[in-house]
Amino acid sequence: MAMLALQDVSVEYPIFGADGESLKKTLTAAATGGRIGRGTGIAVVQALRGVSFELRDGDRLGLVGHNGAGKSTLLQTLAGVYVPTGGRCCREGSITSLVNPMLGIEREATGYENIVIRGLLLGLDRPTIRRLTPEIADFSGLGDYLHMPVHTYSTGMMMRLAFAITTSAQADILLMDEWLSVGDAEFRQVAEERIRSLVARSGILVIASHSAELIARECNRVIELSHGVVVRDERLPAGSGS
Repeated sequence: MAMLALQDVSVEYPIFGADGESLKKTLTAAATGGRIGRGTGIAVVQALRGVSFELRDGDRLGLVGHNGAGKSTLLQTLAGVYVPTGGRCCREGSITSLVNPMLGIEREATGYENIVIRGLLLGLDRPTIRRLTPEIADFSGLGDYLHMPVHTYSTGMMMRLAFAITTSAQADILLMDEWLSVGDAEFRQVAEERIRSLVARSGILVIASHSAELIARECNRVIELSHGVVVRDERLPAGSGS
């Protein structure tokens, strides 16, 4: 059974070597979200403050809010990339994060070597990676390029590889920052089908988006963030998220 639970979670970023007042003015002028604190001469961005909610199997949560509201930080916290500076984040079940598919891709390594590197970062063991490698290679469509260093790839080819690896293993919990679209028209079609299959088979979906249409179509619950604080948490009408 999949489960995600946040209990009064806060996340702060220390900004070393920055002047708190000038940073505050910069963020205010840009209308971004983090609050600025001062401590021992170090500016601190308070990205999340007192966030609490629980998700179980069947939940499809949409995260909404202005740029800098804390949506991406919350996704990275759920993924375990960021450790809360306050509160607790509890997880049960495997997690696939499509927030940054390029994370862990080594440009000097070959495509096949990157399948192993990225797979290990995703928490897969080596036997599982070996089992998935032929399917990843086939889905990427990169052929003999997989024997070559990734720095020889075009941006589109790198995205194909990263997407194929990241979506190769089904997870209980799926995290997304907007609906991912990669590659040319032909690859986008198969990528769309792959994402829809992942969403359908995942126990929990959390997706951040500025699209009200996407949230209404994919989600049965919505949380709105403002300056790192939850300002709205509501269930959507029956039929949403199906």
